[in-house]
Amino acid sequence: MGRRRGFFAEMEHQRNLRVKQAAREQRERERLIAQAQRERERATRAAAQADKQAAKEAAARYLQVRQAEVAAMNEELAERMTELEGLLTGTLGTSARIPFAALRRQPEVSRFDPGPDGVPAPPPVWAEFAPPPAGAVQRMFKKQAIERTLAERQAAFAAAQARHQADETSRMQRLQQTEQRHRAQTAAARQRADDANAKVDAFEQAYRQGRPEAVNDYLELTLEARPLPTGFPSDVEVAYQAENRRLMVVQELPGVEVIPADAEYKYIRTKDEITPRARPPREINQRYGNLVAQLVLRTMRDAFDVAGPNLVTEVAVSALVSTRNKATGRPERPCLVSLMTTREQFGDLVLSELDPTECLRHLNALVSKHPWDLEAVRPVFDPDLSRYKFVDARDAAAGLDGRRVLVELDPTEFEHLVRQLFEAMGMKAWVTQASRDDGVDGVAVNEDPVMGGVCVIQAKRYRGVVSTEAVRALAGTMGQLKASRGVLVTTSWFGKQSHDFAAEHGRIQLIEGPHLKQMLKEHLGLDVIVGELKGAPRRL
Repeated sequence: MGRRRGFFAEMEHQRNLRVKQAAREQRERERLIAQAQRERERATRAAAQADKQAAKEAAARYLQVRQAEVAAMNEELAERMTELEGLLTGTLGTSARIPFAALRRQPEVSRFDPGPDGVPAPPPVWAEFAPPPAGAVQRMFKKQAIERTLAERQAAFAAAQARHQADETSRMQRLQQTEQRHRAQTAAARQRADDANAKVDAFEQAYRQGRPEAVNDYLELTLEARPLPTGFPSDVEVAYQAENRRLMVVQELPGVEVIPADAEYKYIRTKDEITPRARPPREINQRYGNLVAQLVLRTMRDAFDVAGPNLVTEVAVSALVSTRNKATGRPERPCLVSLMTTREQFGDLVLSELDPTECLRHLNALVSKHPWDLEAVRPVFDPDLSRYKFVDARDAAAGLDGRRVLVELDPTEFEHLVRQLFEAMGMKAWVTQASRDDGVDGVAVNEDPVMGGVCVIQAKRYRGVVSTEAVRALAGTMGQLKASRGVLVTTSWFGKQSHDFAAEHGRIQLIEGPHLKQMLKEHLGLDVIVGELKGAPRRL
């Protein structure tokens, strides 16, 4: 019994050991599983962290790309505005002249290329045809065969030589024909260049001699070749009047859309959008008016620069923009600026320091009050320059087409009209200064050898009587300038005291409205209306 109990105890003991071992193994398995789970969780967290970091870095890179895109757009916009703002001052250190040498052509001559015919084919070589040397035994027993083979090879060699000679003869003929064609093409190209250069030489000579056609063509060529900002039309029309040494220019203007409508670009990160900040309409209008003034002044500067004082002493510019009438849809070209000035007046300007719009006022230009709305002014000369080209036409007064009312002209229009009238009557070297009473003071020179000399011309755009003080003031101005004659022109009339003073003075001429109307008809071919006057005497 004791043995049996010991046996069962041992079995129990072994079972307990197995249970404990199994428990230990289970715990180890559970530990390993838990460890593996923790490692998977750590890997998952690390991967998530890596993905988060990668996403963060990608977002940062994308933000940098978008910000760089905005910066590039703003930089391009700033460059465009700088270009527009410097349209006048940015070119002061350059000249619009085109050297006549730059118009000359070089003959378009290509190198002679003989092609495959330029390489002779190698002649046949006997070594390639000769039979292999025969041995002593062959020479003894196969002499006839050896001689027959040699004869065949010699015949083949002779035929190859004949073919080579024929091929070389044909190649040389083709090569000669190719050379003849190249020489003919070269001679023709040189002749075309010589003909073109002869025309350039004749063109230059005619320009140096001041021939109107050549001066006209050269000035139009140079003004159209000027580098202008993108979006600017390069069209320029000119007409040169040799008698007056006057150049008339019609400058095509860009539309108001040339001013960028956007003032700045911003990146909205929350929407992932690049949004523009609109430029205020008032700023666009102001910038466009300034731009138009810049272009007109630059055109005048370039015209005076290209043509020397021996050719051009006066430049007139009318700046027009091509558009369509909003009411009719038909094309039209309203004039936004028109002026005429002398080389001396323009030379007094400091272009690098002035305000372009104020400068136009200083030059008594006709300027649209609202150029951005394409509100037109009446040009000082007819924009159809065909009537002026190569003839001694009478200048811009014909711009007053139709029956205009003199008293309704603005002061600058009135100035141009009076100036053109007296120029048509023979006055030269006219210098004007706007007066304070809507009139004009002019100092001109009459080149008549008997009645000539300095003449002071004053014009009054009045509806009522001109005071005697105005006539006495003219006499005072004549004394200051030592003028030999004075003329007082008005759209209205003078009183008896004024006529008496002028008669007593002896060197003052008074021109009233009806007489002015008659003079405009006689000297400029203009049919005008004086207009309504206040309290005019019956004699008018």
